Amino acid sequence: MPPELVARVEALLAEHPSLRGQPATDAEIEAAQQILGTVFAPQYVAFIKHFGGSFGGVDIHAFANGSLIGRETVIELTLGFRERYGDDVSDHLRTALAVSDDGAGNPVLISARGEIMLYLHDEGEVEMLFPSLYDMMNAWLP
Repeated sequence: MPPELVARVEALLAEHPSLRGQPATDAEIEAAQQILGTVFAPQYVAFIKHFGGSFGGVDIHAFANGSLIGRETVIELTLGFRERYGDDVSDHLRTALAVSDDGAGNPVLISARGEIMLYLHDEGEVEMLFPSLYDMMNAWLP
């Protein structure tokens, strides 16, 4: 991760420790990739190995999330997304991870290529938010 982003996240989490999760292990990541049948984007892996499920501009779920992030793992969110919307989405979205939502029930997704997208469930459409996780964090972190 870029050092300046790490410093910004660390500063925020120092002020709000309940937003910090436990770092993900290689074993957790490998098991989740097997369960979900996808490969996690490298920037997402770097984030969760450093911060776990923590705040990075939005809540970013992993395995052991900060108490204010919520208990749902990335596995649960992704399987829930696939169950709920799987027939209505493209193959590109079926391999994406659901890592958060926008507060209105629209899942925030990370594609295998690392793109950050918002699935607008009422419209059945996808809005491309950022080309990468680091771009999102740079724009949305205080």
